Amino acid sequence: MLAQQRQAAILDRVRSTGGVRVTELAAEFGVSDMTIRRDLEALHDRGLLAKVHGGATVAGPGSTDEPGFRAKSVRQLPEKAAIAGRAAELVRPGAAIALSAGTTTAELARRLVDVPGLTVVTNSLPVAEILHAGGRSDQTVVLTGGVRTPSDALVGPLAVTAIRSLHLDLLFLGVHGISERAGFTTPNLMEAETDRALVAAADRLVVLADHTKWGTVGISSIVELSAAHVLVSDDRLPADARRVLGERVGELVMVSGTGGARTTTPTSGEVAE
Repeated sequence: MLAQQRQAAILDRVRSTGGVRVTELAAEFGVSDMTIRRDLEALHDRGLLAKVHGGATVAGPGSTDEPGFRAKSVRQLPEKAAIAGRAAELVRPGAAIALSAGTTTAELARRLVDVPGLTVVTNSLPVAEILHAGGRSDQTVVLTGGVRTPSDALVGPLAVTAIRSLHLDLLFLGVHGISERAGFTTPNLMEAETDRALVAAADRLVVLADHTKWGTVGISSIVELSAAHVLVSDDRLPADARRVLGERVGELVMVSGTGGARTTTPTSGEVAE
């Protein structure tokens, strides 16, 4: 196979799966790791993909690019459903929780409509609507005020002021990106401030993020990786991400697209399988 043909096949794979590993591509095409790295370098130089440690992902948008809620809601549907299902197991009747804006937290909201006595604070219009339309009569939904973003979040001083007076058991936080250097990030400066207020109001932080969030960096950091008590992701998370997150977050939980869960815990810098 010519280099041009191989690179076209690699690019198709990245676009269809969201990411590739050097070792897997080398085995598939019957070439050396170095040859694959040269292919990835060539595609990266043309702006067609983004190189990451051990592989490549789709070329990321700018750090302030913020896709709308509708656009994001059709991406990684099996992973988001499995993540939301696992996260719902952490919610107990009568708890006071917060759900940040995001399509994965909206999936979680759909699984909380039957939890009795639940109080939910959210800055997400879709989350509030889901619980308002389908939730129990003994549930309380508190929607913060604020300025609406493209992702249907309410942000800014009004939202922050409302949140700072609250004391919550759990926060389920959706994020735009995860980076070893930048932590959990968002492309919206005001949303980052609002999310930090939610983190400060909650006793425990549970981050919900599928594998595509790894290596994506928004303009503003919300909190560092070590602030997360639990991170729920899917089992397509790359090995380097598992290693870093296993060392930094309190507990790393990975689910399959069919909803099966496994938990990894830090053990001397390694992630237990």
